Amino acid sequence: MELGEHKVVISGVGQSDIGRRLNRTGLDLTVQAALAAVDDAGLQLSDIDGISTWPGAATDAAPGFSPCGAADLKEALRLELSWYSAGPEGAAQYAAVVNAVAAVATGLANNVLCFRTATESTSQSLGRPASVVGLGGSRVSGPIAYMAPYNAISAANWIGMMAQRHMHEFGTTREQLGQIPLTCRAHAQLNPRAIYRDPLTLEDYLAARMISTPFCLYDCDIVVDASTVIVVSRADRQADLRAPVRIEAMGTALRDRSSWYQQADFTQMASVDAAASMWERTDLTTADVDCVQLYDGFSYIALAWLEALGFCGHGEGGPFVEGGRLRLGGELPMNTHGGQLSAGRLHGYGFLYEAVVQLRGEAEGRQVDGAEVAVAAAGGGPLAGAFLLTRS
Repeated sequence: MELGEHKVVISGVGQSDIGRRLNRTGLDLTVQAALAAVDDAGLQLSDIDGISTWPGAATDAAPGFSPCGAADLKEALRLELSWYSAGPEGAAQYAAVVNAVAAVATGLANNVLCFRTATESTSQSLGRPASVVGLGGSRVSGPIAYMAPYNAISAANWIGMMAQRHMHEFGTTREQLGQIPLTCRAHAQLNPRAIYRDPLTLEDYLAARMISTPFCLYDCDIVVDASTVIVVSRADRQADLRAPVRIEAMGTALRDRSSWYQQADFTQMASVDAAASMWERTDLTTADVDCVQLYDGFSYIALAWLEALGFCGHGEGGPFVEGGRLRLGGELPMNTHGGQLSAGRLHGYGFLYEAVVQLRGEAEGRQVDGAEVAVAAAGGGPLAGAFLLTRS
């Protein structure tokens, strides 16, 4: 059976400058990344006939969280579009890419720019809160109204409780959880574009100030200013593209409760459903995967993805991450660019970017030898989306 995603390839990737307090507009960063991605694909701007983004412009609710919309980029690049999409619902941050793949597979567009942009670092430096919650001084409503009275207004609180439950049920330790930020920092030292590249030891990790138990400072990702653009194109036009990467399967399912705190198993997330639906669409298995690029907004999310994807059993994530298994040269290199814990929070798109670079053999200084199959996954809590990519 030919799947819709088999009609589509990732043809190009591009990133803007990545930094703290760059004091540049979201549109400026997005244009820089878009031009880089189009050039990387071997295309011209005139070839682009689609735009897709997540969650769309959201400047009022959460300054810096999503400062650029699809219409902004269209006008800046003077594009003539056949299709465009923007919205907060779907398979986590990857909803924009999933929608673009569907559009190209059904003939609505030929080449689509998918982008995610944030200027959270600059926004926070100006004293303007940038938060997924989007409180912003307005009246609290919806699910957050049930958590705000307990001052649980951050994803650090919600995911922290899940991690604490995992520790209670399975004996997972902070020393084990710390292997994820330590791995990311070791890989970030090989990535000149990473934000934090100083060495990090287990002693440093355990001594860091607590943010929301059991998460300390190094368990939390780093807000940055940046834009990442992914170009998806028709697979039957690969001859016109520089170095396309094949989409083997996508995972988009949400079968459990759409909730941060009412799921059937409090140690698991929507990643379980997204991972299952991805593996249902391929004959490949975990044994075929050469590297994984897993969302680490908080360290526990990456551990939950490892379990959800089946690289280890439920509850076995703690022992699994020990012994250097996730390091370059190990059994399953993870977040080879440094992840969001050290390279900076690009809202999942940095993982797709890194997966493509690895499969092309272009990850200078941090290349996984012979990488042919990669997983890129985004989202935490009730948000999840995953891609299985192969060398074209």
